[in-house]
Amino acid sequence: MVSVSRRSLLALGAALPLLGRLDWAVAAPPPANTDTVLLNYNESPYGPSQAAREAMQRGIATSGRYPYQHMYALAGLFARQQGIAEEQVAVFAGSMAALRYAVLAFTSDTRGLVMATPSYEVPRQAAESNKAPVREVNLNPDHAHDVPAMLAADPQAGMLYLCNPNNPTGTVTPLEAIRQALANKPKGSVLVVDEAYIDFADVPSVVSWVKDHDDLLVLRTFSKIYGMAGARLGLAIGHPALLERLAVFGGDNVPAGPTLLAGLASLEDVKVLPHRKALNTQLRDETLKWLRGRGFTCTASQANCFMIDVKQPAEQVVDTLAAQGVRVGRVWKDWPQWVRVTVGNKQEMARFREVFAAQVS
Repeated sequence: MVSVSRRSLLALGAALPLLGRLDWAVAAPPPANTDTVLLNYNESPYGPSQAAREAMQRGIATSGRYPYQHMYALAGLFARQQGIAEEQVAVFAGSMAALRYAVLAFTSDTRGLVMATPSYEVPRQAAESNKAPVREVNLNPDHAHDVPAMLAADPQAGMLYLCNPNNPTGTVTPLEAIRQALANKPKGSVLVVDEAYIDFADVPSVVSWVKDHDDLLVLRTFSKIYGMAGARLGLAIGHPALLERLAVFGGDNVPAGPTLLAGLASLEDVKVLPHRKALNTQLRDETLKWLRGRGFTCTASQANCFMIDVKQPAEQVVDTLAAQGVRVGRVWKDWPQWVRVTVGNKQEMARFREVFAAQVS
């Protein structure tokens, strides 16, 4: 076992290397119409919980000091809640940082990346910037990861990436398939399971598996159900030796004190997660039922986003809805007639249905 310090595991960087293009993050001018419905970036329409906002306010006064104690407290609380060791949790300024560092650490020009398509593009972009070969495997007919095909895609792969629930489809991959991936992946490779949306789903997390597998890395974020996308807070969970390989890319830059305190408050608030999950499920499922009733095929999402086959070039639909003040998107090259929609609040989803019915149906 590699000897690592508490500081080197937990004091990880906010500064992201400029690896590849971040198409999703290209800044657009703020809409002139403040009533614009934003259903395009999988953000929470509710923002941080009240407890998290109050914690952020208190955290301002601590900003003159480095926030390591808050970071240790956050890692410790999450570890206790999950029944794992604190040394198996590392804190990042957003889970995207951990994901990009993982690609840098586990791939090379001779050990590539295997991932699904469509899925979250950041791993592919990071691998390409690292001169690592990328094998993208189509989702199976259920829109889950096709694990057998992924295992066969590259016998020399250094990293397999599995987003569960998947972005952009919101669909889940069965637990047994993830077990199959872990048991049969190429020797010396690492399985990275991105659970950014797991709190919306009715499937168990694989976080506890890190206790028995030193080749599994699990990612979690506070950006989605906890509504902290702009605050930048994420976690990587795995064997300390894996976390050490990520730490070399992060330096000692850590999330700000107010962000860390908001994360602590979010984990301590036992009501916010089930409440938001129930609300998201209700609004998502009633919208999916409405769309299917109008003859549109949609993915069987368990996340806060879903995809619709709009039966025409999806870019046109994105532009048409945007002209009416409803922003959805983006479009994946392998699914040119499908558009992703984030689940907003009740009023936003009502507006989406109104505009979609008038402009697309």
